[in-house]
Formats: sequence, structure tokens, C-alpha cells
Amino acid sequence: MGSIALEKVSKTFGNVEVIPPLDLTIEDGEFTVFVGPSGCGKSTLLRLIAGLEETTSGVLKIDGKDATDVSPAKRGLAMVFQSYALYPHMTVKKNIAFPLIMAKMDKAEIDKRVEGVAGILNLNDYLDRKPAQLSGGQRQRVAIGRAIVREPDAFLFDEPLSNLDAALRVGMRLELSELHLRLATTMVYVTHDQVEAMTMADKIVVLRAGMIEQVGSPLELYKIPKNLFVAGFIGSPKMNLLSGPEAQHRHAHTIGVRPEHLSISTQTGDWAGEIGVSEHLGSDTFFRVHCEKFEDPLMIRAHGDLELKPGEKVFLSVDPAYLHRFDERGERIG
Repeated sequence: MGSIALEKVSKTFGNVEVIPPLDLTIEDGEFTVFVGPSGCGKSTLLRLIAGLEETTSGVLKIDGKDATDVSPAKRGLAMVFQSYALYPHMTVKKNIAFPLIMAKMDKAEIDKRVEGVAGILNLNDYLDRKPAQLSGGQRQRVAIGRAIVREPDAFLFDEPLSNLDAALRVGMRLELSELHLRLATTMVYVTHDQVEAMTMADKIVVLRAGMIEQVGSPLELYKIPKNLFVAGFIGSPKMNLLSGPEAQHRHAHTIGVRPEHLSISTQTGDWAGEIGVSEHLGSDTFFRVHCEKFEDPLMIRAHGDLELKPGEKVFLSVDPAYLHRFDERGERIG
């Protein structure tokens, strides 16, 4: 079991409240992702769960039991950091086995667990190598293996892919998602990358200035953002957000429309504009369109075969069913 519950948990450093009192429940077996901009409190919140930071107030429960004052080693959690933190003089096998060796576990049981973890993470061929002989992705797998071998109730990941290049990040993202399916163990994952959050999470927790802005599945946050912050943060490219007469005409202070929900034509449409920069990605093409009605250019997602030149006159149309409306406080209308 690996359920985690935070009840009015807060954290203050001196006179600065970085995590105002919040409530959050992470269900057993769930892959929950904390996402938000730098300084939003997501890593601090993870460290509170791990016990690496003391809570200022509130109660933290693991599997229904109060763990607020329980030491990190006794919480049944395993943490994987951004840095691999491997012992350079030890082989992969010894790095993975280290927590079990420290716990004075029987050697036969250690060998059995390490072999099982190496099989899961495709590390069998590297067990006798030192960390310096491994790629970044392989080192991160070793760090994850060292966490798995403990058989914890939950895994805590603090931006574990930040040190990897773009291609490795995509590969490791898929490996972690498959690992979650295999182990069916609770995972709590911190990232500033909303693409990681969208592709990996069962549940996303969007944070801003230590406060929870919205909690929900990736599609819930994408389709029904609670406010302007979530609307602008979730989605790549970002949602187009427009104010002024066009928003007022639709009984809102601000309206939002995602790039794929704007259609583009050279004949007729709701808003006239001209093509700016375009990005051809093969299956898709993204066009920046400058419209006189709006201060900022609009981003449109179109089929990859569509070719339009900079300066070309176009018209944009929006499907009302996909229009998001927000009031003057930035809260969703309807």
C-alpha cells in the first residue's frame, strides 16, 4: 500500500510561508505529477512527503497512519534525485545493492533482488561496470534501480530527467511509464516540464506560489482549465489568450482557444491576419498569425502539408464549442 494524504500541511522558512496550508490525497498505485514554474514549491512539497523537510503545521499520513514526525528512513519511501548520486568506485551491482547491504540483508536475498531489478531496467549487461562507463540514461536507470530494490511503498522523483538530453528524456519518460505499469506502485514525480506531466501522469497537481491551482487528470486540465494560470501553463504550444472587444462580445474578460481549435483559410473567416513565422514539424505545422484585432500573434496548429508564406493574408475561425471563457479574476466561466 502506498497512499499519501496531506491535511492542512504547510511549510515556513523564517517569516516566509512557501507552502500555505493545503490538502492533497495521492491514491495507492497512482502516478501523481507535481508541475509548475520554478519556485512554485513543488520540490519542497516532495521533500515534506519524504521527511527531508519538517512540516510547520498539519498532518501527513502514509497508508492512513500519521507519519508527520516519522524519520525519512522509516516512511517506506524511496527517492530519486535530479543528480544520480552514484558511488563512482562501486560497480552497478553494488550501487543497486547498497541500501540492502546497509540494512544487513542476507546476501542471497540481495543477489535475488538485484538480479530482478537489473532485468526490469535492462541493466544485466552492465552490472560489472562503474558509473563512469555508463551513459546518462543508464546512470539514471541505476539510480532508479537502487530505489526499486528497496521495494518501497511509494517512489518520489525530483526532476530525474533534467540532466538528460532531449532524445534520452523521451526514452526515459516511456521507460518510467512502463515501469509504473509493471510495478503498480505509487509514484510522485516533480517536474517543471508540462509535457512530462501530460504524458506520464494519472493525476496532475498544478502549483503556483506554494498553492494548488488545480488537480485532475491530464485531459481534465487540458480540456477544462480552472483558471488562466492553468490554461496558459498546460499545453504545448500554449493556449491563445485574448482580451478586449472580442472577449467582451462573448461575455468574458478573456477568451482562450488552443492552436488546434483554430481553423485557417485563405478565403474567409472570423479574424483576418497575415502569416508570420511558421514551424514545419512533419505531421504538423505551427503558424504564427498576426491579426489587427489582437496585440499578440495567434498560434495555429495545422496539417503538415499546408504551406503558407510569411506575409500571406489568411482568415481564422474558432469553433465556439472549444472556446474557453474567463472572468476578470481569471477564473473559468461555465
